[in-house]
Amino acid sequence: MKILACNANRPLAEAVSNYLDLPLMKASIRRFSDMEVFVEIHENVRGEDVFVVQPTSYPANDHLMELLVALDALKRSSARRATAVVPYYGYARQDRKSGPRTPISAKLVANMITAAGADRVLTLDLHAGQIQGFFDIPTDNLIAAPVLVKDIRENHLREDLMIVSPDVGGVVRAREIARRLDVDLAIIDKRRERAGVSEVMNIIGDVEGRRCILVDDLVDTAGTLCNAAAALIDAGAAGVYAYVTHGVLSGAAVQRVLASPIAALVTTDSIVATEAVRSARNIRQVTIAPLIAEAIQRISEERSVSSLFD
Repeated sequence: MKILACNANRPLAEAVSNYLDLPLMKASIRRFSDMEVFVEIHENVRGEDVFVVQPTSYPANDHLMELLVALDALKRSSARRATAVVPYYGYARQDRKSGPRTPISAKLVANMITAAGADRVLTLDLHAGQIQGFFDIPTDNLIAAPVLVKDIRENHLREDLMIVSPDVGGVVRAREIARRLDVDLAIIDKRRERAGVSEVMNIIGDVEGRRCILVDDLVDTAGTLCNAAAALIDAGAAGVYAYVTHGVLSGAAVQRVLASPIAALVTTDSIVATEAVRSARNIRQVTIAPLIAEAIQRISEERSVSSLFD
């Protein structure tokens, strides 16, 4: 078994490598002067089981291209199996035709990863579960719930908790967290007027005097989370916290979170933290390295990964 780290999230790859006590592969992943991606493997991979760690986060197109070229390099070097480890799967929000003459880009990216030579995909908390079926190769979609629940227990369990889904689409995810913690669930009904802009309409559930924990799969502009937090405080919540798997946090998202009533936003390290995220007083990360490493180990040894969902 070998692990190849591309450039999108090297700290996570190094943490996985340390957990498995397995050094990262020697490779060069660089750009020509016109930003064309070039990958060169500096060790023998013939007959090896290779895992390529590369979330397709910002800049999404560059990091996706790095993944594709790395997979092609491995297949042409006679690797026995190449597994694309994509902790954050970019383009996942384009999982269906949202209107006439629009693409299903999540399916297109799945086709590209397969065509590049991936034999298997390992990912985390896909934005839409059906994306797992977009691949014609085995795909393991891990969930971050065990990691997030552990942190909630360590920091909030003595409080009168209420798990809150910031929209109707995230109810299944929030309900699973609430079930694991054995606490109540509330739902925020919102109407999105246009992409990137949300308006809170109604809160389903009694949140007065409760410590509310918003749960979602990703936070991008943070508009939905911040509007939800403000609505919860207006409804009498004692405090608002947020737990999100993927901290995309693009544009002015960090400043928006800093100015919001959210006491703490906790994300995983599926996406490498920017300097703004690292310096924000109310944003922190928890690591998914042990979860990813265990899944890699079990896949390599042809063992079940289902217990990692518990």
